[in-house]
Amino acid sequence: MEETVKHHLKRQLRRLATERPYQVAAASAAVLVLATGTGALVAGPGDAPASAQTPAAVAELRGNTAASRGEARSVAVPPSSAAPSSAAPSSAAPSSSPAAKAAPDPDLTKKPKPPKSKLLKYDYQAQINFYYCGPAAVRNALSATGIERSQDHLAGPLGTDQFGTDSAEDTTRVLNAMVKGDPYRTRMIPGRAATPAQMDRLQADVVDAITDGRGVVVNIAGSATDTNGGWHSFPGGHYIAVTGYDDEGRLVRIADSANPATGSYWMTTIALANWAATRGYSA
Repeated sequence: MEETVKHHLKRQLRRLATERPYQVAAASAAVLVLATGTGALVAGPGDAPASAQTPAAVAELRGNTAASRGEARSVAVPPSSAAPSSAAPSSAAPSSSPAAKAAPDPDLTKKPKPPKSKLLKYDYQAQINFYYCGPAAVRNALSATGIERSQDHLAGPLGTDQFGTDSAEDTTRVLNAMVKGDPYRTRMIPGRAATPAQMDRLQADVVDAITDGRGVVVNIAGSATDTNGGWHSFPGGHYIAVTGYDDEGRLVRIADSANPATGSYWMTTIALANWAATRGYSA
């Protein structure tokens, strides 16, 4: 009888062991059966309690197996796949472009056209000695700018002596020392006659300076004729001031300190440029 029960239990255990989800339960049952069988063999045929526990153990094993199957069915729920996020990342709104700067009005930034004619008021003074033509010309040009200086005051900075004043570089330096902003520049005409480009340059420089309210100082040498036919000759060199222009700078007004009787006259810019050849001017 015991052999039959033992054989039946082993067959049940083999069947349960083949079912993969319940291998653990089968292993537990095997341990229980072996323990029961061992107890029956040790107790012998007269040991009733050991054999009486065997059917209960089998029933408990079957109940546990059924419960394990039910739990497997209820627990084994397929994991739901995570739903893809439907909210796409919002693209950053484009920043509003800064307001474009308004282009400057060309009528406001454009340099105004100079007048066709302009004369500066000045305080004429003849040179006080034969070699003060440099200080006298600078003094007359400064008076057109509203600056009053004596010839003696200017002679020292100009380096003037009985041989006169050296060059237009000196008159430019002293004029810039007196006029705010250092507006004067030296232009040299080194050849024996002015070129057309140098004539045009002198005309433009005179217009710019007079329009700016500044007189021009020119270092001349030789002879020239004014618009009235007057003859002016200084073979050893001389300094004069320009205090106005006409016809868009083609004509210039001269302030000449050499002779009060002919202290002011008009001359073409071409004639003045040739008169300044080998020398230069401050404008």
